[in-house]
Amino acid sequence: MLYNLHELTRNLLAPWVHQAQANAAFFNKPGHWWSAMPGADRFAAMNELFHRLGKDYEKPEWGIHELELDGEIVPIAQLTEMEKPFCKLLRFKRHSNDTSKVEALLAQPAVLVVAPLSGHHATLLRDTVRTLLRDHRVYVTDWVDARMVPVQEGEFGLDDYVDYVQEFIRHLGADNVHVVSVCQPTVPVLAAVSLMASRGEATPRSLVMMGGPIDARHSPTAVNNLATRNPLSWFENNVIHTIPAPYPGQGRRVYPGFLQHAGFVAMNPSRHLTSHWDFYTDLVKGDMDDANAHRHFYDEYNAVLDMPAKFYLDTIRVVFQEFLLPRGEWYVRGERVDPSAIRDTALLSIEGELDDIAGLGQTEAAQALCTGIPASRRTHFIVEGAGHYGIFSGRRWREVVYPKMRDFFTAQSQPAAAKKSRKAAATSNVTPLRRRTQR
Repeated sequence: MLYNLHELTRNLLAPWVHQAQANAAFFNKPGHWWSAMPGADRFAAMNELFHRLGKDYEKPEWGIHELELDGEIVPIAQLTEMEKPFCKLLRFKRHSNDTSKVEALLAQPAVLVVAPLSGHHATLLRDTVRTLLRDHRVYVTDWVDARMVPVQEGEFGLDDYVDYVQEFIRHLGADNVHVVSVCQPTVPVLAAVSLMASRGEATPRSLVMMGGPIDARHSPTAVNNLATRNPLSWFENNVIHTIPAPYPGQGRRVYPGFLQHAGFVAMNPSRHLTSHWDFYTDLVKGDMDDANAHRHFYDEYNAVLDMPAKFYLDTIRVVFQEFLLPRGEWYVRGERVDPSAIRDTALLSIEGELDDIAGLGQTEAAQALCTGIPASRRTHFIVEGAGHYGIFSGRRWREVVYPKMRDFFTAQSQPAAAKKSRKAAATSNVTPLRRRTQR
C-alpha cells in the first residue's frame, strides 16, 4: 500500500514539478525581459529548488569516456562483460592506436570493483573507477534496480550475492585479479573468497576491504544501532513492500529506494536543509560553480534503487544482528565460511578515521579473521580526516588512498611474476636424461 501511495503522490506532483522546471528556465533566460523583472532571480531559484526536490532521479550515467594517460587522451568504452538477472559485470576498456601502448595496457593488473548493493547505484564509485583506470584494467559490478527484474527471475538473497561474486572472480581468472570491495560487499566478498579457498580453488591475488561491516560490533554507528534496536520481524513488517504496476518487477517484495533515501536524509537532516538553502542562495547570487556542485552531488545522492527483500533481510540478520561472520557461524548453502582458509591472497583493509557508516575497527576485523594469510601480506590503513565517502571518492581518495592501493597491487604482482619467471626458466634449462645403451 505504501508503494502505491508513493507512486500516486509522485504522479500527482509531476505536473507541478515540470511546471517549476519551465518557470526556472523562463525567468533565467538571458536577454528576456522577464528575467529583468524585480525578484525574477529569486522566483527562478525557488522554482528550480522545488523542481529538484520533487523530480525523479534516474540512474546516473557513468560518464567515463576518456582518460589522460602520459599526456595522451585515451578513449574508454563501457562494455558488458557478463549479464545476470540482478547484476551486470561491466568492463571499462581503454583504447589506443599505438600497438606498444595497447600491449602495456593489457599487461597491467586486472581489478574487480565490487560495488555496494545498499541503496545507491554503482555509479557512486565513478571516481573510484576513473582513478583505478590510470594503472589497471577495471571491471565493476553494476547492480540492477530490483523493480526492473521480473518476479519470474526468483528471489535474490545474500547467498546469491556470494555466488555472483565467485562467478565473476572465476570468469576473470582468480590468479590474475585483484578484488576491491567498498562498504557493504566486504562481507559477501570475504565469504566468497573464503569458500573458494576452503574448496581448494584458486583465489584472487589480493583483497582490498574498504569501510565495511566485517564485524559490526566494533564502534557501532547509527546504522548499526537501527539494525539492533528492532527485531527482524519489525523490518519485514515495516520496510518491506511490494512493487506495483507498471514496473517489470511488479509483485516482487523489496526494500524501496524511496524509504532508503528517507533514511539517508534522516541521519543528518540539518546538513541537507543547509545544503538546499545554500543552493537557493547560490542561484540568487549567480554563483554557478557552487550551484553546479550541488546539482552534481544530489543527482547521484538522490538516485536510489529498490533492494530485493530477501537480500536486505539476510544482511540485517547475518551482518548486523547475529554477527555470523566474525563468530565463525555463517553457512552459505551448507558450507561454513572460514576466512582463515585463505592463504594465497594478500589483504589490505582501509578505514576512514571519521567514518559514520562503518565505525573504526569494523573493517580491520578482517585482519584477525584471515589468520592463514602471512602477516607480511596483511596491511591495515586508517585514512586520517576521512569520512565514509572520502576513502573511495574525492581528493583524499585520489591523493592518499589510491597510491597506497596501487603500490599494494604492485607488490603482490611482483612475487607472482617472479615465481612464474623462475618456473619458466627452470623448465627451459632442464635437459632430459638419456638412457644408457646396453652393449
